Amino acid sequence: MAAKAKTPQAALRAHALSFPGAHEAFPWGESVVKVRGKVFVFLGREGDLGMSVKLPQSSVAALALPFTEPTAYGLGKSGWISASFPKGGGAPVGLLKEWVEESYRAVAPRKLVAELDERLPSAAKPPPTKRRKR
Repeated sequence: MAAKAKTPQAALRAHALSFPGAHEAFPWGESVVKVRGKVFVFLGREGDLGMSVKLPQSSVAALALPFTEPTAYGLGKSGWISASFPKGGGAPVGLLKEWVEESYRAVAPRKLVAELDERLPSAAKPPPTKRRKR
């Protein structure tokens, strides 16, 4: 018997949880994935297909897409975008996975980002980015 195909939400959740130090939490009844206590992806409630991520490099391009908008509560000013899709609508899961990784890299400590880079084949490693000191 064939395995049931993952829903786009389940695929995004599994992808986010595959990063070093990632863990799931449920504040406000919604699924979020955190690293070292900081949220890097809001996945919403079960059954909804939507997410919010921090995109310091690609937020301008992301906001040009019809299914995105700046994240509410002032997070949009910090590069957070929200994407939502109708039930049964075709979500670009590959692109959304790229956004989840960009958000993780923006939020995670450098040591964990380096650990992620060690897992990737050299051709898949992104170019180094400058991060502001906090």
